[in-house]
Amino acid sequence: METTYIIESIIKVVIILAVFSAIAGFATYIERKILAFMQRRLGPMHVGPFGLLQIAADGIKLFTKEDIVPVNANRKIFMIAPVITAATAFIALTAVPIFPEFTMFGHTVRPIVTDSSVGLLFVLSVMASGLYGPLLAGMSSGNKWSLLGGARTAIQLLSYEVVTGLAILAPLMLVGSLSLIDINNYQAGGITHWLVWSQPVAFILFLIAGFAETNRTPFDLLEHEAEIVAGYATEYSGMRWGMFFIGEYANLFTISFLVSLIFLGGFNDLWFISGGFAILLKVMALIFFFLWTRAAWPHVRPDQLMWLCWKVLMPLAVINVVITGFVMMF
Repeated sequence: METTYIIESIIKVVIILAVFSAIAGFATYIERKILAFMQRRLGPMHVGPFGLLQIAADGIKLFTKEDIVPVNANRKIFMIAPVITAATAFIALTAVPIFPEFTMFGHTVRPIVTDSSVGLLFVLSVMASGLYGPLLAGMSSGNKWSLLGGARTAIQLLSYEVVTGLAILAPLMLVGSLSLIDINNYQAGGITHWLVWSQPVAFILFLIAGFAETNRTPFDLLEHEAEIVAGYATEYSGMRWGMFFIGEYANLFTISFLVSLIFLGGFNDLWFISGGFAILLKVMALIFFFLWTRAAWPHVRPDQLMWLCWKVLMPLAVINVVITGFVMMF
């Protein structure tokens, strides 16, 4: 049994790496198509059939671009930083239940690598540790603009981790468990049992914090594409640059799965739709929402971002936890 468990876990890990790496790459194509449609960009719409040659050109450029390490950089840390970002993103996915369990060749398969009683805490903590990637990248580049970008990254991610933790505290008080499987099963009674109805404030706070945690517009200040330099990633090129964004897209899928599992009924059956297909639809809708926001909303300034976090979102999260506690007590 132990050997079977080890083999099954290895297969699951390989599938997660292969599938989500491919999906992360394909997500760039989907994002370009959505932005092109909403903003009338010509490349992704007309370069090749269905704009596919645009993403092919980007891929060729990424793999063939010269990989430069600055003379004054700390070479070892400079090279390790992108790996940290990508690795933590995929490690977090190992504790996320993606589908309901199913039977294959007489063997029950659970689409999760490790079902821990503190699964949600594990996912959030591993995602938070991904902060070290951009931070070390900025510190090791030997560039003052990269250093400032790394510092801004640390401030943003650490601040919104507080909001993320406080936002999910109220739903966890209702469920009484940190296991994502238990949270999913708590909502098994149908759409009226979804936690989004009993915890709408927590849902909105967690979703907003998700934009900041995944470096999505309007909170994409980690490497602000509208600025002259690209923050912590200023000195990066080639595949090392690409690994930062593979990690970013993997985190985007992780956040979408977490929102679906915690607030939107998870992989429970939805009317006539099977649970596995239902959670795919929810995640796809959330991904589209993240991409649509990039096309429709302007960036915010760093001071506005911090003001929103500490003076609006965090007090609302604390009030929501207190109110939830009173409701449960009485």
